[in-house]
Amino acid sequence: MTDPRLAELARLLPDLKLSTEPGDLEHHGRDWTRRWTPAPLAIAYPATVAEVQGIVRWANGQGVGLVPSGGRTGLSGGAVAAHGELVVTLDRMNRVLDFDPIDRTLTVQPGIALEAVHNAAREHSLIYPVDFAARGSCQIGGNIATNAGGIRVIRYGNTRQWVAGLKVVTGTGELLDLNRGLVKNASGYDFRHLVIGSEGTLGIVVEATLSLTSPPPPSQVMLLAIPAMDALMKVFAEARHSLSLGAFEFFTDRALHHVVAHGARRPFEEDHPFYVVAEFDVPDAAAEAAALAFFEFCLGEGWVVDGVISSSEAQAASLWRLREGITESLAPHKPYKNDVSVRISAVPAFMADMQTLLAAEYPDVDVVWFGHIGDGNLHINVLKPEGLDNAVFVAQCEHVTSLLVDTLHRHGGSISAEHGIGLVKKPWLGSVRSEAEIALMRGIKAVWDPNGIMNPGKLL
Repeated sequence: MTDPRLAELARLLPDLKLSTEPGDLEHHGRDWTRRWTPAPLAIAYPATVAEVQGIVRWANGQGVGLVPSGGRTGLSGGAVAAHGELVVTLDRMNRVLDFDPIDRTLTVQPGIALEAVHNAAREHSLIYPVDFAARGSCQIGGNIATNAGGIRVIRYGNTRQWVAGLKVVTGTGELLDLNRGLVKNASGYDFRHLVIGSEGTLGIVVEATLSLTSPPPPSQVMLLAIPAMDALMKVFAEARHSLSLGAFEFFTDRALHHVVAHGARRPFEEDHPFYVVAEFDVPDAAAEAAALAFFEFCLGEGWVVDGVISSSEAQAASLWRLREGITESLAPHKPYKNDVSVRISAVPAFMADMQTLLAAEYPDVDVVWFGHIGDGNLHINVLKPEGLDNAVFVAQCEHVTSLLVDTLHRHGGSISAEHGIGLVKKPWLGSVRSEAEIALMRGIKAVWDPNGIMNPGKLL
């Protein structure tokens, strides 16, 4: 390592693993956006809290920015290191530290994969209910940094609801122990919730105490074919009334096209404009009968034209693949992504306006949308036409995003539902937050990170 700054870091922390290998720089210097050329100074692999603190103190002394890095499955440029930052990857801090059967909490390091948390909870006949398709590669630290949601928000809420305590190294190198797993703690500001969703701009999560819960009753999965957009919310309202819903997801015919092309099995002989995947409890025969009655009612109303109910775990997984496989199937097409939200009651009017806007602005472009309709979160993916220069494509999409922001504003929505602001959405933060709020956010960052080393350029 010829850079004197790295030589000093190696001297201060002789056991710290560092890499300047080109493959490591490229791999750890970017996330799924792929819009910025990774150019980190180096990659640091701390194995202890003390090493994280040492890295932060070194960075303050050297004036080097730090980019905390988890699974890098983010879609907003929040984990990009393009300007000589040191990437701090938490890959080596990936262990379960403690399980408390009385509190029903699991204490873990930030680099543990979400799927490993699921497995650890299951060993104690409990569940950690936050879940989404990237479970095998995303990490808990990143989930906390973006307040990740996923497919079961309708029942369990976002990550925020399941974080009982955090240990965080601030931008000055201080170690904070936040809330310590307490259920009740009326002792002033709850900095735990300030860190959740802060995108690594205030500090680095080094330990998390997660709340667990009892597994739900046995469930089934239903796939429904919907003939028109205005039927979607009618089906949702009826499902919420008739079923004990765990998830309610929708996607379009274009989404199905790409998932099937990627290897999924086509569910119906005919194509339909919209599809819904609903998961619901079936603890007894009465619940199964209610599910059939729900389907028959929607069929009779003309809101649904076809459907299938899972009869095995394998079939349920096959139906879920149609929804969870969308992002992976679109990746080769280099999509420009919007991740937006509105109040559930505003979904029908917003979707109508959104569909009109997208049809007018992208007449010859493949636009794939899907989302967690039960919590008002929609994902819009604009696929880059072959042969179109990427910079031209991004500029066109950003123009449309500005129009979409205006539509969101009319409906009281947000430009970022669960992916964070990062680099991608910074221009539109002011559409969601007032000038006074942004000023307060800057003030908070200045206290936690006075030298601006924590994930510089992201969010603010």
